[in-house]
Amino acid sequence: MAVTNANSASSKNIAQEIIGQESISRAQLIVVAIAMILNMLDGFDITAMAFTANSIGEQLQIPADQLGIVFSVALAGMMIGAMFLAPYSDIIGRRKMTILCVSVIGISMITTAFVTTFPQLMILRLITGLGVGAMLASLTALASEFAPEKYRSLAVVGVTAGYPLGATVGGFIAAPIIPAYGWEAVFLTGGIATLAMLIAVYFFVPESLEFLAARRPKGALEAFNTILVKLGRPQVESLPDLETSPGSEKANVFGLLTKSRRSITLMLWLTFFFCFISLYFLISWIPQLVVNAGFTESQGVYAAVAMNGGGVIGIFTLGWFASRTSLSILIGGFLSFAAVTMILFALTDGISLLLIYLAVIGFTLQGGFTGLYAVAAKIYPTELRSTGVGWAIGLGRFGAVVGPYVGGVLIAGGVSMEISFLIFAIPLMTSGWLAFFLRVK
Repeated sequence: MAVTNANSASSKNIAQEIIGQESISRAQLIVVAIAMILNMLDGFDITAMAFTANSIGEQLQIPADQLGIVFSVALAGMMIGAMFLAPYSDIIGRRKMTILCVSVIGISMITTAFVTTFPQLMILRLITGLGVGAMLASLTALASEFAPEKYRSLAVVGVTAGYPLGATVGGFIAAPIIPAYGWEAVFLTGGIATLAMLIAVYFFVPESLEFLAARRPKGALEAFNTILVKLGRPQVESLPDLETSPGSEKANVFGLLTKSRRSITLMLWLTFFFCFISLYFLISWIPQLVVNAGFTESQGVYAAVAMNGGGVIGIFTLGWFASRTSLSILIGGFLSFAAVTMILFALTDGISLLLIYLAVIGFTLQGGFTGLYAVAAKIYPTELRSTGVGWAIGLGRFGAVVGPYVGGVLIAGGVSMEISFLIFAIPLMTSGWLAFFLRVK
């Protein structure tokens, strides 16, 4: 294998120059695919509570407002994990963080199947949320750093598409499993599948080239060249001398709030926040709202499948257009259209076309929401990427905590699905409006 001098390349973009701009190798595709599958399992693991809420509530005698707290606790865990644990991915590496998080998520999911009290359920959902929140930023960074420049946005949205795809597949799994084997089987299935992915991560997910070049842990050059061999690229004699700007090398929130980044960082955080409010209200409560409207529990699960299935298509649609037009315009348009659709559902006889409305809402809302991950991955440099994505997701998840809790209060108070949709269309429209001002191509 030929050996090249890494210092001859542009040091700031060394990993991308080695990976290339156009073609993508089998090894790179495997990394992106594994990241997507892990995110699918995250989607299944988090929405498992939505699928089983009715059964758990009846068996453990937990009312709707307290179930809303359980939803919010899991999402609060994701928020804390994204803000305070994900930044360690910029310090210890994407691969180590992913292995740690997969282990925590799998064990906590399996243990959840054996809970008998409300406090036990809350604690375990918090732990699951911590793992998911910490891992998501690492997966986003891995997809961004292993994909050629041309396909970066598509790779990131493809990986994040795993979340609603996992929720969709999970619905098809949960609907027949719950009546036959009980709600416990849903958590056992998710936990075992998550732990099984440890094998794939260990053998097929290398450390990020950009992380190795930026952080230079012990044995970085050897690891760098080992990965290059797997990618079919020439080995290098030495790691590049990275150019850094004051403060940018620190993997903490202060690097996100420097004078040059402060404005777009705050705008991104607000956009995530308002979008999370509406998205997680729907993800958490659609099955229960449908049951309250007079449908069966299985029909409630399939309603969630319709929304998440529409979301998968919407995410890939946005990813395809992302290489052709402005991300900000796409995201703003998608989110605004989702808000308008929620309003139309509330003001017309939407219940008769429930699945169609939910599919359209999922297409536009989840498509636009996922585009925000690509924005976060683009605006921050390597040494801040996991931190930037993690804090955007984490602070945004204040909205994910608020949405399900308020939804639970509304449901407990007898508020109809139509009025709830009108209420939650407001933050969604606000998010769409803010997205137009991100100005990211």
